[in-house]
Amino acid sequence: MNFSSILIFSLTLSILEYLRGSIFGGFPWNLILFSLVNFISSLQILSVIGTYSLNLLVITFYTLPIIIFFKIRKLEKLIILLSTILILLINMYYGYNRIEKVKNTANKTISPPIKLVSPKFNIERFFIDESIEDKFNELFGIGYPIDKDLLLIFPEGITNMREINQLDNNFDKISHQLTDKSKIILGITLDDGEKIFNSLAIFNKEFKLEDKYNKNKLVPFGEFLPFEKFLSKLGLKKITHGYRSFSSSNERNILNVGTISFLPLICYEIIFSGALNKNKREYDFILNISEDGWFGNSIGPVQHFSHSILRSIEEGKDVLRVANNGISAHINLNGKINKKLDTTEKGSIEINSVSKAFPTFFSIYGNKIFFSLVFIYISLIFFLKRFK
Repeated sequence: MNFSSILIFSLTLSILEYLRGSIFGGFPWNLILFSLVNFISSLQILSVIGTYSLNLLVITFYTLPIIIFFKIRKLEKLIILLSTILILLINMYYGYNRIEKVKNTANKTISPPIKLVSPKFNIERFFIDESIEDKFNELFGIGYPIDKDLLLIFPEGITNMREINQLDNNFDKISHQLTDKSKIILGITLDDGEKIFNSLAIFNKEFKLEDKYNKNKLVPFGEFLPFEKFLSKLGLKKITHGYRSFSSSNERNILNVGTISFLPLICYEIIFSGALNKNKREYDFILNISEDGWFGNSIGPVQHFSHSILRSIEEGKDVLRVANNGISAHINLNGKINKKLDTTEKGSIEINSVSKAFPTFFSIYGNKIFFSLVFIYISLIFFLKRFK
């Protein structure tokens, strides 16, 4: 065994991790890299190389201590270990330097101000008939006070268009609390007659639909049944409410409210690295709405939230996350948490400004950087083999 065997093992495992996150819809949950999620300064390099590249390097560094058992000269072992320490120190320096630089970056005041409302509705509540008026009265009560122009943001899956249409046009208990410039964003099920979408919708104070985003990445078995034509004949269905599978959209446009522009992501979509901003348009922040009640009483909501930290650093944008039965927070562009509501906390977070930022190197080139690093590893492996 020699150093090239470490490179081969690390490269193989990292490629398998990439494939797991890409093929058949992908499920990039808990890569090896996530062991560092609490060490923010170590993660700042994500803004340059992205998640999969750092995952490859982390696997390599975790594997390096095995060289003490290699039958190579002590000087070679020493050079490898000292080189590793030097790289880690450089990364730490870059991380601390970027964090300090972000602290000195000016913020952008947003208009209208945003209020993230985390209701902690029991997930079983969505499977029973309930007055939509009662549901919204409770939501607005959690977001109280609503005494100015606001963009109110509620989590994923709060209601559907059928319930919205049941609201009276003169629904004073809600509309009188809002100004003419107030807007509401919430997760909703939209049915166009042929397809059903898990959507993020923007409403005005009269609950008239103004804009929407239909989810691109659907959860296998959760939101759609793979090989549905065959498996449905066996009586199988998706585990969420309703028999029909959701449809996915291929479009992810930047949405605008007032002077605010944001990139919409629904639930599971926050766990994917690269190619988030499909149209390469500039925007102010990433908005992620989620329902984490499916995890039950487990570590799942915390793991799901940790992906938001990585996306903020990669994309160089604040992440505003509002989750039902999960963690809601305002995360700034270096992964630091400005405000937070834990999984057990019901309440709201008001946000008046977000970080001003420019596109990161990774947000421009995406996972092309990972493929470049893979090429470097392969070249180094062949070089070492030839040298030996």
